[in-house]
Amino acid sequence: MDENGFSRMKNLGFVLQKKLETAGISSPAMLKELGSWRAFLLVRANDSAACINTLYAIEGAIRGIRWHDLDPSAKLELLELFRLLEKADHYE
Repeated sequence: MDENGFSRMKNLGFVLQKKLETAGISSPAMLKELGSWRAFLLVRANDSAACINTLYAIEGAIRGIRWHDLDPSAKLELLELFRLLEKADHYE
């Protein structure tokens, strides 16, 4: 049933897998090549409600760890990017 391999990655449940596919991300290799931030932006383009936890989940999936186990510095860096995006969205 898992033709793209996403279900073998940590943090990627059915809903997030579908969001990645809708964003045009078709495989774990493509996800890793894009990186978490670019992949998140593609997801966010189709789902304006995508939140920081989605970004953390994608980063964790790429690293092969549960997003809860991301080191604090990685979380902070992603949070800062997310806040900049939220601020930019506010001014559009």
